[in-house]
Amino acid sequence: MNVWEFIGSYWWLVFPLGGVLGGMASGWARAVRRWDERRRRHKLEMAKIKYGHRMVAADAEPAGTPQVPPPSPAAGETARQELDRLIAEHEEIDQRWLAYELDLAKLIDFPVMSDMREDVTVEFHRAKRTADGLRPEDPSTTTDPDQIAAYREAVREYAITFEIAEREAKRRRAADFTQEERRTLERAKRFLALADDSGATHAERQQAYRRAQRALEGLIVIPDAADQAMQQRIAGALGAAPDPAPAPSSEPEPGPQG
Repeated sequence: MNVWEFIGSYWWLVFPLGGVLGGMASGWARAVRRWDERRRRHKLEMAKIKYGHRMVAADAEPAGTPQVPPPSPAAGETARQELDRLIAEHEEIDQRWLAYELDLAKLIDFPVMSDMREDVTVEFHRAKRTADGLRPEDPSTTTDPDQIAAYREAVREYAITFEIAEREAKRRRAADFTQEERRTLERAKRFLALADDSGATHAERQQAYRRAQRALEGLIVIPDAADQAMQQRIAGALGAAPDPAPAPSSEPEPGPQG
């Protein structure tokens, strides 16, 4: 039986198969449209930060419309001057990031900044690694235009992705947590405030920090850098001897009231 005879004998299969295939095609088309819309929104957000509002209208214009070119080195700027400026910008973003990475209370307020399940956070960290890897070890001997251009683009991408992550973190704050979880986060912040209080005893500060760590388990991952910074502050910058450990007691641990 050739193909035409088969089709003639089973012509009635055309209708159900056509419906199934049509439904699959329709679902695929909807998925593509959703993906394209997400990609376009992300592109617009990037453009707003990168160029201001000039690119927003341009993105919606038909193909062939002249686009605003990306920023270029300042007129008359030498390679060394540009690298110094880029390194300063790179370090400024690092400091803004460290304000979250080293401050647990701030990280509790803006948990997206440390949540590696979030796309905006992953993109920011990826851009940071790229910029760190392309940073010249010795700006005074770096003259290759391609190397400078690659570092310029990496710093720009680092700045953009950090801005996007920070905006998202400030927009959402702790909205992704339940009411009970938010109460737990507030309790952890009170423990952290006691742990960071230089007027409290060494034992009180250590105990408060342990309670904060327990409260944050399963909610927020404490970055190693933040943990080390807190431990150092509790120990004291001058290396003061810790207070004697309190005698064991069956009484509940003292601490902030929840």
